[in-house]
Amino acid sequence: MKEHLSGKQASQELPLIEFKNVTVMKENSRVLDRVTLSLYEGENVAILGPNGAGKSSLIKAVIREYYPLITGEPGTFRFRGEEVWDIFDLRSTIGIVSTDLQYAFARTITGHEVILSGFFSSIGLFNREITPAMEKKSEEIEQILGIRHLRERPMISLSTGEARRFLIGRALVFDPATLLLDEPASSLDLSALHIFRQTLRTIAQSGTGIILVTHNLHDIIPEITRVVMIKEGRIIGDGEKAAMLTDERIGQLFSVPVRIRKENGWYYATGY
Repeated sequence: MKEHLSGKQASQELPLIEFKNVTVMKENSRVLDRVTLSLYEGENVAILGPNGAGKSSLIKAVIREYYPLITGEPGTFRFRGEEVWDIFDLRSTIGIVSTDLQYAFARTITGHEVILSGFFSSIGLFNREITPAMEKKSEEIEQILGIRHLRERPMISLSTGEARRFLIGRALVFDPATLLLDEPASSLDLSALHIFRQTLRTIAQSGTGIILVTHNLHDIIPEITRVVMIKEGRIIGDGEKAAMLTDERIGQLFSVPVRIRKENGWYYATGY
């Protein structure tokens, strides 16, 4: 079992991901504007912002789907302190779950095959050689996530919530230090949302770090300790959860007057 790093402990370690003064352009528009941000192995952090704020662009920059420009002042993008590294090392260290990935798997491939495809970073297996160790790992993950009974069903026949749990399983095959989830609760009904949150909490409590990217305050599970706020491609707030999730800060982030209520470790916005 892994151990969590507190904010103080994490600050003494080399960042897992480090942006310094990074800008990303897409179709002549700045989707990230001089971003400076460090994310640490083992911490649980939410990246919060409205639609169009640059959240997904930030994640695509992390996993190297977007390549940052180094502009003006000296800037860096490092993985575990290195500016040159193997992309496979990054993607095996950070498990990815995204809506884009779910669309890619909306096909007749079974849930079990989806998890196994994580060993090859592929969409499907394409006659790959599956070892007994891979089968054992996938079965263990299915058991933990409560999806073993669904393993032979094609992804197109599963509900959004069921399919998302298989994508989480795919992301966990290498026991990543961190699980990165981009708007993971979108399109989930109340029942699926409840199951998904409990799954996410179980993973966080096991010691796997969580980077949760969302525009919904109520997606932030109690295990999250740090919140990064992004708006118009810029980081406008970064700190301990309680200090970030206030009436004033959330109102500024979403440009609406709100009242923040906390209940059993969860935060909710009302009054807008």
